[in-house]
Amino acid sequence: MATAREIRRRIQSVRNLGQVTRALQAVAASNVRKAQVAALATRPYASAAWEVIVNLGTATDESLHPLLARRTEVQRILVVLVAGDRGLCGAYNQNVTRAAQDFVARRGLPACYITVGRRGRDMLWRAGAEIMAEFHDLPAVPGLADVSAIARTAIDEFLEERVDEVYLSRTDFVNMLVQRPVVQRLLPLCPTDFASPLEGEQAMREYLVDVRPAQVTEYIYEPDASTVLDAILPRFTELQVYQAALEAHASEFAARMVAMRNATENAAGLVDDLTLVYNKARQRAITRELLDIAGGAEALEQALARAA
Repeated sequence: MATAREIRRRIQSVRNLGQVTRALQAVAASNVRKAQVAALATRPYASAAWEVIVNLGTATDESLHPLLARRTEVQRILVVLVAGDRGLCGAYNQNVTRAAQDFVARRGLPACYITVGRRGRDMLWRAGAEIMAEFHDLPAVPGLADVSAIARTAIDEFLEERVDEVYLSRTDFVNMLVQRPVVQRLLPLCPTDFASPLEGEQAMREYLVDVRPAQVTEYIYEPDASTVLDAILPRFTELQVYQAALEAHASEFAARMVAMRNATENAAGLVDDLTLVYNKARQRAITRELLDIAGGAEALEQALARAA
């Protein structure tokens, strides 16, 4: 059984750990507010932009721009995985990474990855996945310039026909307690048809999300369709990656804040339990000392009686 000194040292260690988790909770709470404001501020624009490009993919001739072209035979896919650089955020990194891996397994095609964040990269590397590019150390609230290289890498892989489809694996920020991992098709820019044999089995619906806006029969382009599409399609694709990064950062900070709050509460509960054990150990030691004193006094009294 542990001694009182050992229990006291453990109580101090747990208290120190609780101070660390409380500080991490405060930092995450400060960051999540800024990340949440940024994600919610750009979400309507990103959703409207996605509706526009999905409508373009439906109503526009695929030959007008290569980002609209569907490949007749999909042989290889690319997944842009947006995770975190650090841990201590519960199951956030594991959930989004496993969602991407599960989606690829259900898709049943060779896949490569572009990873955003060290944790997702490390998990995929340990699993033996092919990582063609990796990005990390994005700011707490990234700007469009911070993610443009990610989007450009994915676009180049698609345009050079090294991959036939590009998917974006991200985490949707629902609220402070709920962050949902989802997969969104990024390229080609067209609505997802679950009934099509090109899309694989119905089981992909568990993760794959898409937007189904009202159909637009015709667009009017000025000066011409090719010039307009060359300008807006790459920018709107970058915007989807940018929004995914904002949602991921807000989700990460929210998950870390909740995890550190739970850790702080658990540390406080553990200190209370250890304090009770410590008090019992002290009481046991004091009782043992009193018994030793009483026994010694009784022995001395008996020795004096025999001497008299």
